[in-house]
Amino acid sequence: MRNIVVSLVFALSAGPAWAESLSPQDREEINRLRTAQGHSPEDINPLLEQVNKAGERGLPVELLANKVKEGLAKGIEPKRIDPVLRQMTSRLESAHEVLEEAKGRGMAEGSRQRALETMAEAFARGATVDEVRELSRLSQEGRHKATQEELAAGAKSLAVMKEGRIPSKDGTVLVGEGIKQGYRSSELLDLGREVKRRGSDFEEGRASLQTLRDKVSKGERSNRLFRDDHSGSGDDRDRGERSDRGGKGSRNDSDRDRSDRHEQSGSRDRSDRIDRPDKVDRVERPDRPDSRDRPERSDRSGRGRD
Repeated sequence: MRNIVVSLVFALSAGPAWAESLSPQDREEINRLRTAQGHSPEDINPLLEQVNKAGERGLPVELLANKVKEGLAKGIEPKRIDPVLRQMTSRLESAHEVLEEAKGRGMAEGSRQRALETMAEAFARGATVDEVRELSRLSQEGRHKATQEELAAGAKSLAVMKEGRIPSKDGTVLVGEGIKQGYRSSELLDLGREVKRRGSDFEEGRASLQTLRDKVSKGERSNRLFRDDHSGSGDDRDRGERSDRGGKGSRNDSDRDRSDRHEQSGSRDRSDRIDRPDKVDRVERPDRPDSRDRPERSDRSGRGRD
């Protein structure tokens, strides 16, 4: 009995088995960027401390270190990097919490790193902890034994659907059905993108979420769900430039769609981006042929303009 108690105390004091620390390479790169930008070590130490403490809690250090490097490379003041890093850490902590809950109910890990990053991005894009818990519950009703990575992909798929004005309850049930049917992570993400792209069709009754759910429940795979459906389809320009079917168009949302297609993880919403403090006007980008603010070209013949 005594040996069991001693072992338990040792395990608790040792911290998470997956605890990480800032690598020498990352530390060296951050210091190089700090020096190049003229910052003192005292300016950067709070950021490094944040990253190390997050690593002690089992959060992905490399992802956070990259955010610090990104900010420094852009010439951002460390005090402006700090709140972005804190927000990113908070989302990773929430992701860690719900994934551990799912693991406690018997859910397999899959790729823990990818699951953490994808879940954090799901939260950044509008998914909630309660929605993820419901997805976790639904996933256990089927024969397929879902992984944390699939749960995270399902949460991100739901968040993407909500961007297309799909009601949370309907989206949760649809994604939950996909998880129960053994949809892979990539299939769940595809489902979210396709539903988002047709958001106005579902909203205005030209398409039915119930019909879609029935197809999924019968084992129809995601790449066949919309094969005969031409609603919401558009040319490539529309797919890239339309951020959602709710009428909000922006370059940021277009970037997020591109990140979805490549299944990249990590939070990429606007609140996690570190923008350069000085404004960059489009007149400084004459290489963009679609820029309406491009200045008039000078007359190459040397005669000038009237």
